[in-house]
Amino acid sequence: MTIAALEALSFGLERLALAAAVAGHRLVLLTSDRTVYRHELAAMPDGILDVVDTDTTDQDAVRRALAALPDLAGLVNTTDTWSVPAADLAAELGLPGPDPAAVRVLRDKALVRQRLYAAGLSRGTATGDLGAVELPAVLKDSAGTSSRAVWIVHDESGLRTALAEAASGRAGLKGRLFAEPFLAGPLYSAETLSWKGETRLLGVASRLTSRSPAVREEGAAFPVALPPGEREAVARWVAEVLAAAGHDRGFAHVEYVHTAHGPELVEINRRIGGALIGEALCRALGADVYDALVETTLGRRPSLMDGPLVAPFEGPAVAFVLVYPDRPGTLTGWQGLDGLAAFPGTVEWYPVRAPGDTVTDLGDQRGCTGMVLAEAATAELAQHRAWCAAATVRPLMADG
Repeated sequence: MTIAALEALSFGLERLALAAAVAGHRLVLLTSDRTVYRHELAAMPDGILDVVDTDTTDQDAVRRALAALPDLAGLVNTTDTWSVPAADLAAELGLPGPDPAAVRVLRDKALVRQRLYAAGLSRGTATGDLGAVELPAVLKDSAGTSSRAVWIVHDESGLRTALAEAASGRAGLKGRLFAEPFLAGPLYSAETLSWKGETRLLGVASRLTSRSPAVREEGAAFPVALPPGEREAVARWVAEVLAAAGHDRGFAHVEYVHTAHGPELVEINRRIGGALIGEALCRALGADVYDALVETTLGRRPSLMDGPLVAPFEGPAVAFVLVYPDRPGTLTGWQGLDGLAAFPGTVEWYPVRAPGDTVTDLGDQRGCTGMVLAEAATAELAQHRAWCAAATVRPLMADG
């Protein structure tokens, strides 16, 4: 039987294909652009994945591609962009899947904030009235992804600049612009798995972001060693947040700021965390989380909901750092990769771009050329190792 993936995260495809095979299914990737997965496809064992080239932005084209697959048993989706189309198609074809209405709510960041505020789970709400924004505030795209179209504004000048950039069209808004309160505190993500309304907190990742007005991801480490009381508090809070937002099955990557008043939501992504979060989960938890993704896709209670985890919240730990160029241009290669083996932590390099690629956007994750991953006994030590090693890698750029 066949499991189809409607696009996927850039990393984790090999693990997903192997998990599907263990479950007795063949994984087929539907994609508009194979180059997104070139690192995984190049390193993947032969014969575990089929790739179908189709316009995944065209629902009819995807429908035809799915109809051509033998014994289709499930449609897996690990991206935000294709979450609504995947839910609609699964429902249309009678496949297991989330309620499409619930997925639409989760794709609307403003609506989620308003729901949480109404439920008493957020100290502030979202507003589309951008002429009366209480500062400091965060302006963002209601349907944004990868930290694109996000502005932190502290004063009227910053607000005018953000509004002008959003209105120019360069930000590429996919939804509508709205404002919500600025949250003061460190950024984390709760990595969770839910089934029929029951939620298990798998662990918490620390997040590092840039200091520039356009927020971009710089690195992450998992699992954060939270004090026992805080672990239980975060687990209860994230379960309440997901229930209020309408997420009752599958993975969720819940970004939050730990403020002076406790955790406050940044956003919910109904998927495994991006970049190398999936890899970090597998290594740190001693369990292949992609098995759970396949089980959920097939409409089965995932065993990860009940099985023991290896030292949850305490490690072993994994961290990764995103490597950006210092200017736009054409990537010609990297300096420093041959020296990574000298660093502690079993350091590994995960390329996102390839020589010849043009890099134009440095304000968000589109500018990332690759990631450096390192291991250690704790998330803090792993982050130090990854950061130190990544500092020696320099993307080489040519004009173009």
